[in-house]
Amino acid sequence: MDRWKGRVALVTGASVGIGAAIAKSLVQHGMKVVGCARNVKPIETLAAEYVSSGFSGTLIPYKCDLTVEEEILSMFTWIKGQHKGVDVCINNAGLALPEPLLSGKTSGWKNMMDLNVLALSVCTREAYQSMKERKVDDGQIININSICGHRVINHPDAHFYAGSKYAVTALTEGLRQELREAKTHIRATCISPGLVKTDFAYRLYGEKTEIADAVYKRIKCLQADDIANSVVYVLSAPPHVQIGDIEITPVEDSL
Repeated sequence: MDRWKGRVALVTGASVGIGAAIAKSLVQHGMKVVGCARNVKPIETLAAEYVSSGFSGTLIPYKCDLTVEEEILSMFTWIKGQHKGVDVCINNAGLALPEPLLSGKTSGWKNMMDLNVLALSVCTREAYQSMKERKVDDGQIININSICGHRVINHPDAHFYAGSKYAVTALTEGLRQELREAKTHIRATCISPGLVKTDFAYRLYGEKTEIADAVYKRIKCLQADDIANSVVYVLSAPPHVQIGDIEITPVEDSL
């Protein structure tokens, strides 16, 4: 990780869960991390904690609604002005809503596509353009996908979400192909976790907390740090090594 010290990483959805764990790990390894979210207050609190802890890097909070393209573009303009540009882009922000294919609300489907697919794609494009403009040839783009991007579980509430994550699988492979066509050494990687114990299921089921409780109690889940460790593994690989897709699942999971 030494070659990444002092360089700039963007982590989307950095206020809680996997995103917060990734941002913390990168700050500990000496990176300047722009952590963005709609609710930026938790990131501000974490940033102050990391200063007090003496971490070698810096967490920089940025408020951004990733479903609004203009806000994404403004964020990248701000990063360029303040920190020259992005060297690592980690598309972590994601959303699952209980909207089945036969009865779900169109608004819910649109919200998932806006964040899980379009925001990811806009951030990827802008990160690549930032690297290209500065002749950064060793950058890294990491998409935090899901095991649902590789197989469809028999659960109606997750079917549209799975469709959005299958899109992430295809987009990451397409990105790798376009990067090779562009004769660049910028790398693209997909990390696809199974069940991770975060607030994800609680946001999915809203007031039905008992359902989320049952989801997390049925097996020993992955922890957010497990995904952060995978990000560090990808970034630690030598520049000539392309890590395509990492699937991480709990040992007890039958998926």
